[in-house]
Amino acid sequence: MSQNLNERYPVGRQRFPLAVLAWLLILFLGIFCVWWGFFGPGASDGEPAPTETPPVPEDQAVLPTETEAAPLPQATTSLDEEVFGYGIQVHGVVGDPAYTMSQVQSLGLGWVKQQVRWHDFELSPGEMDWSGFDAVVNEANLHGLRVMFSVVDAPAWARPSFFDDTPEGAPPEDLSLTADFLGRLVDRYQGRIHAIEVWNEQNLAREWDTAEGVNAEQYVEMLRLSYQAIKSRDPNIIVISGALSPVGFTGTDANNPSRITVVNDREYLQAMVAGGFLSYCDCVGTHHNGYNIPPDVRWDDPYVDDSAIFRGFWDNPDISWTFRSTLEFYNDTVSSMKPLCVTEFGWASSEGQGGFPPGFEFAQDNTLQEQADFIVQGYQLMREWGFVRLAFLWNLDFAQKGGANPQDPNAPYSILSFTGAARPAYGAIGEMEKP
Repeated sequence: MSQNLNERYPVGRQRFPLAVLAWLLILFLGIFCVWWGFFGPGASDGEPAPTETPPVPEDQAVLPTETEAAPLPQATTSLDEEVFGYGIQVHGVVGDPAYTMSQVQSLGLGWVKQQVRWHDFELSPGEMDWSGFDAVVNEANLHGLRVMFSVVDAPAWARPSFFDDTPEGAPPEDLSLTADFLGRLVDRYQGRIHAIEVWNEQNLAREWDTAEGVNAEQYVEMLRLSYQAIKSRDPNIIVISGALSPVGFTGTDANNPSRITVVNDREYLQAMVAGGFLSYCDCVGTHHNGYNIPPDVRWDDPYVDDSAIFRGFWDNPDISWTFRSTLEFYNDTVSSMKPLCVTEFGWASSEGQGGFPPGFEFAQDNTLQEQADFIVQGYQLMREWGFVRLAFLWNLDFAQKGGANPQDPNAPYSILSFTGAARPAYGAIGEMEKP
């Protein structure tokens, strides 16, 4: 029995108009998408839409208020993932901080150190002048740099009543005032600073000028209070113990033999360990200025330089003369329980400066090229050793910003000249591979 197609396949009559309707909807959506891409809101005149936030113009680079979110560094790794941080100390509160940070950025370094001389900026309790540090933090963040503050020197109103004839740096009489100040500092720069060094070279009366003299037990108590204040506000901040001066001897006040004015850093470090300081820091602060010895030489190596003017390494063999031996001793003393943060290292060169500071005769022994070579090798060795977390070169620009004075003890370490021109170390650091 014959039938026509419509009778044999009745469903086909229903599906055909539906297929036409679906095709028309698809065509309409395609035309709409094309129109939206070329003429819809947000379309540009032939330029692709930006995929990341454009940089803030310099004339608009103001510090965010305390209630606003600040721009954070665009780091490729988090603090936890970062194995070794390359840094440098700057005199950021002098001159144009934007230019200073652009120089650090051009070196390919990820960290910047700025010292905070508390004494100079809080002349009355609660009246802190933050303006220079605001600019440093803001510009460092805008340039993708992590910030380490090194806090030193209590204000006169907080210091002990005793001073010698030439008062220098000192802790506050009430050690909790340091913790209070650091708490205020963290509150102000929440999320915008990444490490804090609590004091500096406290094994010298120059930095711990008190009636009792240098005292490791008191320092550990200051560190404990400071650590608690910092971590309670921002547990991500790396707390660094104050780096000691590698002096290698102990001395007393000539007018008061019971008052210790300098303690061998190795003895002081051991006293800190006995006092439990490793529970109150994330990183052990360390200094070394290199003298006229290459960074890979140990204190008992048969290294010879007959042309050297400064003969300390040969005339009085001691760990303190050498960068490598000092860092290895520190790592051994803390039993590798915490990494080292080398908050100052470098090699001085007086070449081209028309003189050298008194007591810095070794600066004559290092040519500018040797300074560059030693610095690069120092960075490389610290990364290879594996027990250094952060390394800050001393320094970028103190020669220029310190009045271009050959007698300035900071000047021979600078990698910029008195005129601001790059010394060889500047180029060598910029070209250095930074894994």
